[in-house]
Amino acid sequence: MKFAIIADIHANLEAFQTVLADIQAQKCTHYACVGDVVGYGPNPKECLKLVRDMGMPTVKGNHDEYCSMDEDLAGFNPHAAEAVMWTRNQLTAEERQWLRDLKYFRMVTSFSMVHATLDGPDRWGYVFDKLSAAASFPYQNTPVCFFGHTHVPLAFILEKNPGGQSVVKGGTYSKFKVDPSKKYFVNVGSVGQPRDNNPKAGYVIYDMIEGTIELRRLDYDIATVQAKILAAGLPPRLADRLTYGK
Repeated sequence: MKFAIIADIHANLEAFQTVLADIQAQKCTHYACVGDVVGYGPNPKECLKLVRDMGMPTVKGNHDEYCSMDEDLAGFNPHAAEAVMWTRNQLTAEERQWLRDLKYFRMVTSFSMVHATLDGPDRWGYVFDKLSAAASFPYQNTPVCFFGHTHVPLAFILEKNPGGQSVVKGGTYSKFKVDPSKKYFVNVGSVGQPRDNNPKAGYVIYDMIEGTIELRRLDYDIATVQAKILAAGLPPRLADRLTYGK
């Protein structure tokens, strides 16, 4: 089995279509989504329809939750809040219910998925470093768990040091071999709004036959997405940041 693991599409149809074309070119056999199908971008309905039509296992992201509910957004980042309110008005009640029904955590074959953290999947904590990653490992019951939320592709590894003590290592990656004696907590980056100073759309291929995890980065039509964001009346900041991957 060769899985394409995607996350943080954020209603960016152009990036999503580019990623899907590459997934087909790479001959992936299965798909899985680590959440945040909607939010920020101008095509929530179209991206949601693609995910649903493909029947891919999907976990709930914070924007999936916010856009499916009616809760007040006090204290929210104003740009994000504006995008959430706009997205709520684009989706039907049935579409919002589908998002609301998503689980925070899922097992898929022999790996697991969560949008944010395993120790508090509904609290939307951010994992940027080894210390924050370490909190999830006690709750990880599979060799590999994929996550998203930060839009920054990083891989954290729990292994034994020569003294037999458990240590967490981690950092950026391009492709690596999975050692079954270790545990891996892997951020797959973002399809629709990268934030690692690289504007290219990102996703991961998990080749379960070869036992490898590979990060893919792809150019896509950013200008078209930016024009759509502005035409929809969404905050210009949401368009500008796509140029720089921030």
